[in-house]
Amino acid sequence: MPLNLISDAWIPVRMKDGTRRIISPHQIVDPDIAAPDWPRADLNLACYELLIGLVLMAAPPEDIDAWEDGALTSDELKARLSAYAGAFDLLGDGPRFLQDLEPLDGEPSGPDLLFIDSAGGNTAKNNADLIVHRDRYETLGLPLAAMALYAFQQFAPSGGAGNRTSMRGGGPLVTLADPGTGLWDLVWSNVPFGTPASPDDLPWMRPTRTSEKGQTVGPGQSHPIEAFFGVPRRLRLIGDEVVTGVVQRPYGTNYALWQHPLSPYYRMKAGAELLPRHPASGRLPYRNWIGILLSDPDKSKDGLRLRATAIDEFFNRHQRQAKRMIAAGWAMDNMKPRDFLWAELPLLSFDTQAQQQAETLIGAAGEVAFGLRRALAILIAEGTSRDVQIEQFWMATEADFTSALMQLAKPGFDAAKISAGFLSALGRQALAQFDALALPGLSEARIEHAGKIVAERRILAALVHGRNKAGQKLWGSLGLEPPARSTPAKQEEQA
Repeated sequence: MPLNLISDAWIPVRMKDGTRRIISPHQIVDPDIAAPDWPRADLNLACYELLIGLVLMAAPPEDIDAWEDGALTSDELKARLSAYAGAFDLLGDGPRFLQDLEPLDGEPSGPDLLFIDSAGGNTAKNNADLIVHRDRYETLGLPLAAMALYAFQQFAPSGGAGNRTSMRGGGPLVTLADPGTGLWDLVWSNVPFGTPASPDDLPWMRPTRTSEKGQTVGPGQSHPIEAFFGVPRRLRLIGDEVVTGVVQRPYGTNYALWQHPLSPYYRMKAGAELLPRHPASGRLPYRNWIGILLSDPDKSKDGLRLRATAIDEFFNRHQRQAKRMIAAGWAMDNMKPRDFLWAELPLLSFDTQAQQQAETLIGAAGEVAFGLRRALAILIAEGTSRDVQIEQFWMATEADFTSALMQLAKPGFDAAKISAGFLSALGRQALAQFDALALPGLSEARIEHAGKIVAERRILAALVHGRNKAGQKLWGSLGLEPPARSTPAKQEEQA
């Protein structure tokens, strides 16, 4: 049977009691639904975006009052969505969801093309598909094909000459405010304010705005709903009961200057163009939380690090309630996927002083990490081994940083006490990592080498305990009074 993404049940979800169901979009208001339940994390992320986009399209809150009043019933959402059903057929002779309005000429590729971690033609030809994979999906069921198609258009990486990236580039970082109380509350918390779109505002309801000559489409040339339903790739699915192939032609819509409400952005310098953030690896260490979880203190139009507008708006809606954030996306190396990030972070509200203090704590952790890297030079060579140790340091101190954030979110926090506690945790971890590598072979080392190891350990300890110049500077940056210095050893005057 053909699939209509508005009227048919096609979305797998996990209920709060652990059972699984297949629902239609209007059923997302059921408070017993916990989350989407696709077989891949990137499809779950895309499903959140799709559902937020559907509500923005058909039933967005106009303002904070409408949002606070906005408990829609399933019947109300069904009625509002039904007006768009003609635009959401996956296959058929009329307009097709996220596909070119007219059939495309060309040899179909396998449905693998719809997945970012599938091998491209050259990769498979050169037998280089070690991280990416080929021939995993000979066919796709219609629900899986629909979700993969949406994810591909939203997150599309570079794909050769003329094959455009998504509005946010390949594999953008997506951040979602999550009240932690189920699917509908997450969707409703991230829906931008607005007014309903028309079915004709959806880009596949008209001929594709192509980009053979570098033409771009800016936010003033389309309805805001296109942020959630962009068509950077020109595609037509081949199939009937299942999808057996995909025809792709180059030069889909080339988007420019859009600011997607679910992604953080940054500038290289004041006044420069906003650029979407992308994951750097499969983790999101807290050194990178500024501008993602923590807002940039400079909230002017020229701020360098801007949280997603949905995250900023979340605090206007929920005041100071402690919640969490989902941060997710593909880490890409140009057109090659490296890994997929899915992180759940504490989402807290901070005043300006607390925000600045949080940034200071991150800076202090960076100084201690630098001191540890320097000290480890006597034990391990620069390169991967030392990089692993520094990543271990950041991972091991993340819980301490999160604890500090929880304290900073409370009114009347004691900045000096929080800083002292966090610095103590940084010092313990740095010295523990150094000792774990140094002590096992220390007794067997030549006397002069053993002396150098002891000296490096002393310098690292002096840094975290404020007993040398670098340590005093570190303590001062945290607003702490360093201990009185006795006559230091020569080694402690270094660094």
